[in-house]
Amino acid sequence: MAVSSVSKEKFEDYDGFVEKFKPKRTTDDCYTPENIYEAVKDWACREYGIDENKIVRPFWPGGDYENFPYTEDSVVLDNPPFSMLSKICRFFNDNSIKFFLFANYLTNFSVKDERTQHIIAPASIRYDNGAEVGTSFLTNMDKWFIRSVPELAEAVKAENDKNLKAVKKSLPKYVYPDEVCTVSEIGYMCNHGVSFEIKKEDCYHVAKLDDQARLKKTIFGCGFLLSEKAAAEKAAAEKAAAEKAAAEKAAAEKWKLSEREKDIVKNLGRNR
Repeated sequence: MAVSSVSKEKFEDYDGFVEKFKPKRTTDDCYTPENIYEAVKDWACREYGIDENKIVRPFWPGGDYENFPYTEDSVVLDNPPFSMLSKICRFFNDNSIKFFLFANYLTNFSVKDERTQHIIAPASIRYDNGAEVGTSFLTNMDKWFIRSVPELAEAVKAENDKNLKAVKKSLPKYVYPDEVCTVSEIGYMCNHGVSFEIKKEDCYHVAKLDDQARLKKTIFGCGFLLSEKAAAEKAAAEKAAAEKAAAEKAAAEKWKLSEREKDIVKNLGRNR
């Protein structure tokens, strides 16, 4: 039933009300940009000798990949729901269907199927639904069980960079003098556990520096000029934050192999 203009006015946030009833997309709803799909397809066709006329794409909203009309020489090259990858790989392997699938990079090894190979070409992809996901691939056509492919990663990254430039302007990176304080600098200190305070009398609000006027640039989000004393304190705080960041990285827990796992490693590859 349509909502009349009178009843619509009763809602303070009508658009928000309507939004609640729209289906929510997750990382399973990653619609692949066409240029990225083509780059992956070109690499796979060259690498595995695939006839692109035999490629099928059984995954779409509401699709049924298990009852798709595969032929004996079909090759699935598609982006399936990431949460179902283990089940999907088993189905294709059980039915002798060749495949090359997009997969979440960080959970790529979660697929437990010895008939499936892991193609690691980590590249962040901005999918058509706006989700940005680190992506690699799974297949049953490679001679290696685990393999890194820089060429494929670079091809995907190049196409993804084109897409990002199309949807948002690339922000230039600037280096400001110590006497300039930006919100991102204070945020960096905070994120690394460094407290820093500035008195009002040590600040002068500015939207841009005189040096930026010649290029018609501004300080993104504005900033403050600092007194010499406050500028020196800010530089010291930034150094402390950088040192903390380095210490946090160095202190990350490093996992070790047990004796049982070391024995497994020693026996791997002995049947070659």
